[in-house]
This record gives sequence, structure tokens and C-alpha cells, in this order.
Amino acid sequence: MKVSELMKGRELNPDFAGITTNDDWVLAIKTEETQTTENDYTVVQGGVTSHAASINSETSDSQYVRTGKQTTRTDAQRQFAVTGDRMIADPAQEFLLSLGMKFGTGQSVVVPYVYFNIFTGKGEKGSVTVNVTEDQGGDAGGNSTFAIDLMGTAKPEEYTYAASE
Repeated sequence: MKVSELMKGRELNPDFAGITTNDDWVLAIKTEETQTTENDYTVVQGGVTSHAASINSETSDSQYVRTGKQTTRTDAQRQFAVTGDRMIADPAQEFLLSLGMKFGTGQSVVVPYVYFNIFTGKGEKGSVTVNVTEDQGGDAGGNSTFAIDLMGTAKPEEYTYAASE
């Protein structure tokens, strides 16, 4: 499913206030060269049980005379931990779990992404390195599972979803 298909007919409210669920956050990636806008990106959702977003921060501590210890944040990196049940023919999974992504290196495993709230349309865009950590797991008789870490390559930019004209 493309971002534009997911968002079709949805009314955005930039002033929305209230509790959201994990289903209210959209993670989408560029899976094809023909995807020229973020609205064309493929939504990561089929078979996905979690796309936990986190920020990996680095800090430096210094001890100062009479004022004590102070922590300074020196860097931050966006990370997504994507896990779920393997769903054959899902476009996002087929791309992320392709041979090229599983064993690729360097720029060949860097992809653009968008991440935003489905109610407000507000979020971020950037690029991530795809790191497949488990391409097939699970117990006998159970669903086949997968796990992928997406690691930011630079500070993301602010992003607000807008429907295509």
C-alpha cells in the first residue's frame, strides 16, 4: 500500500490533541526508483507487529567545580525496530527482506523514509540504513517471524503529509 492510498479520504487535524495508538503512526519507505514523492512510498504495515521508533542519543559527562556533574547531549540518531510475521508478497517486506537488503553494504542498503502521525500529518523524513537481523524465526507450527533495524543516516527533516493534487 502506498502512503496516498492509506491517507485517501482522511481529514487531517494539525491541532489534534489526545492519546494515540501505535496504529496511528505511519512508517513508509521508498522501495522503487519510480516512487518520486513521499506519497508514493510503500507503507510498512503488512504482517508488522511493531515498528517501534526510538532515538539513540550519545552524551558526554563533565564534572564542574561546585556545580557538579553535567550531561551534554552530543548526538542523536533515529532508529526503528520493525518486527512481525513474514507475509509473502507484501511489497514492504519483499523489499526489506530481499537478498540485496539482507547482504548489501554501504549505500546499497540506505533508503528514504517518512514517519508521521495519521491524525495530524506531522512527522519527519530522512534516510535509514536497513539492517536485517532476522529473516526467518519462530517456533515449530507458529508463524514465521522477522526483525529489521532501520538506523538513521542523518538528522531527519520536519515533514507534514499533504495529499497529491
